[in-house]
Amino acid sequence: MKQKFLLTILTMILAMGSAFAQHESIDTIQIKGLVIVKGKDARGKSIFKAYQDTGYARQKLKKNLHTKWLVFDVGFNNYRDRSNYPGAMVMSLYPQNQQPYYPNLTAADGSYDYSGAALNKFAPRNASQPLTPSEFKLITGKSINFNIWVLMQRLNIHKHKLNLIYALGVEMNNYRFARNITYIAGYPTTIIRDSVGFSKNKLFAQYLTIPVMLNFNSNPARPGRSFEMSLGFSGGYLLKSRTKQVSEERGKVRHTDDFSLNKWRLGLTGELAYGPIKLYSNFALTPLHDYGLEQYPFSVGFRFNGF
Repeated sequence: MKQKFLLTILTMILAMGSAFAQHESIDTIQIKGLVIVKGKDARGKSIFKAYQDTGYARQKLKKNLHTKWLVFDVGFNNYRDRSNYPGAMVMSLYPQNQQPYYPNLTAADGSYDYSGAALNKFAPRNASQPLTPSEFKLITGKSINFNIWVLMQRLNIHKHKLNLIYALGVEMNNYRFARNITYIAGYPTTIIRDSVGFSKNKLFAQYLTIPVMLNFNSNPARPGRSFEMSLGFSGGYLLKSRTKQVSEERGKVRHTDDFSLNKWRLGLTGELAYGPIKLYSNFALTPLHDYGLEQYPFSVGFRFNGF
């Protein structure tokens, strides 16, 4: 009798478990090394888990070269201004001390001159209203940096903890001015104080860039919990530059020119990451313009992995 009773209880428990199991609905999705589990358990409670597949990561470590496509950055631009404003003010007070400008000079003759005389020629001002750094102040929150790295590769140097990272891509820099200044294209390019109030006033510069960095990865087998640090150099070539101004008086106005920007750019580049969260930074070692204004751009922001 006791055995029949225990058998009946066991049968009921198994039947209940089977009924609960029928109501479970769990889906598992794997995207490369990322495993996502979602659904509902037997009690109807929602389940969502995401974790790294260590087996997939270890399998990848058998390859010494890893490639990512269409990595992109979103951040903000600004610059360190080292222009010779006191010298420009002296030149505006004593214009007779300036060297005369000869129209038949080539662009190379005036390049990389960041003296007060060159700055006063690039952004001429009256002695009563001398040039000041505030005229080139940027609206940081609207000076957007957007980069697309078409190809980014990581080459193993030592146990996948020390790597070489290099890429090829396009950097797009927007410098949104807070003041009403206008670039006048030509040689020499000049920057004037405009009489119009602009609701938007920006300079856009696009570069073809190749960065090369030395990378340290603390835990290659667990990329979701690893700390990464990269540091290196980048070289770029100016592809395109233009200004865009919006005002009630003139409407929307665009001008395309090189605006005496440096054709070549050399800089420091770096990256900090923990798991999927990545930060990047770029610091130019060459000035933005090839004479007059001595401004060294930099950008910081977030980096998003490609595929």
